[in-house]
Amino acid sequence: MPDAQVRLEHVSCAYGGPPVVEMVDLAIEDGEFVGLVGPSGAGKTTILRAITGTVVPVHGTVTRRPGLHIGYVPQLASIDWNFPVTVREVASMGLAMSGWGPRLGREGRRRVTEVLEELALDALADRHIRKLSGGQQQRTFLARALVGRPDAVVLDEPTTGLDIRTRHEVLHLLAGLHDRDVTVVLTTHDLNGLAAHLPRIACVNRTIVADGPPAEVLHPYVLERTFGAPMAVLRHGGMPVVVDHHVAHALGRLDAG
Repeated sequence: MPDAQVRLEHVSCAYGGPPVVEMVDLAIEDGEFVGLVGPSGAGKTTILRAITGTVVPVHGTVTRRPGLHIGYVPQLASIDWNFPVTVREVASMGLAMSGWGPRLGREGRRRVTEVLEELALDALADRHIRKLSGGQQQRTFLARALVGRPDAVVLDEPTTGLDIRTRHEVLHLLAGLHDRDVTVVLTTHDLNGLAAHLPRIACVNRTIVADGPPAEVLHPYVLERTFGAPMAVLRHGGMPVVVDHHVAHALGRLDAG
């Protein structure tokens, strides 16, 4: 893929000890919508950090297209919700992070207002982030990532802790970005609520176990290598549905009865 926005080749990363990811090969093209799927501790967040450049590999190379602008949305669990900051102030931070400068000026304020309106946050602009719902908090940090008009947005577990309806809303927002040719890369362990709906997923367990469309990747042998436990894949409405193999066995017995 010569036109890849970001390319990881034989990448291994560590934090002063043994590698947490090894020999990762991954290429992200313009306008892709990719999910990194795997259990906690599998190295998904580290791969995101290698993509954004906040972690330097101990082996291998990461190549980013010159001038590529990446917006980052962290895990909600990593945020200090008591920090005295409003929705508008969080979004404004994104302009400073994208090189806008410490003084926003009229154009900067206009851009922040535009993004807050787009994400239905304008009525909450002066509210403290602690007083938001989970979905509103997620949209606030997505606003921070989007105000600088990034080429790509990477999100770390964007649906963790959210209810089914809010997960659907977040997925709809991200699909909208994808429709506008913004590259979206996210991590998730939500196989059925999120991963099965993505155009491309990469299963991760310290390395890339499998990579491709969900219909091709979500297979029992791939999932067992990824999650370390036997799983079954059923089909419902043409979509893959991942279940524990004991559940699948019980369902088979019910069908037989």
